[in-house]
Amino acid sequence: QVQLVESGGGLVQPGGSLRLSCAASGTIFVINDMGWYRQAPGKQRELVATITSGGSTSHADSVKGRFTISRDNAKNTMYLQMTSLKPEDTAVYSCNAMIRPRGTFRSVEVWGQGTLVTVSS
Repeated sequence: QVQLVESGGGLVQPGGSLRLSCAASGTIFVINDMGWYRQAPGKQRELVATITSGGSTSHADSVKGRFTISRDNAKNTMYLQMTSLKPEDTAVYSCNAMIRPRGTFRSVEVWGQGTLVTVSS
């Protein structure tokens, strides 16, 4: 059994910063690609950023230059550093990963429960 747990969400003023964390736990053999998604009220879920096991990253145009995805493979943890936050960044942020559990031969897709980020004055 493997799971992802996000933390770091909260209320922040426009222009402020937050850092989200996504920690993987369980009987993990290897974590492959990881990503952050968000879903704003009344809108579809959108991809925010992805990172490969080797550290290659990709960011959505809407967050490029403001958000930075990273990971610490030794800690099985992924981060999303968010700066210059705007009200339109308000959403539930969820992490996603392809994880190969120990003792198995294929990866499974795992989602975290989500953490709410509210950008408001």
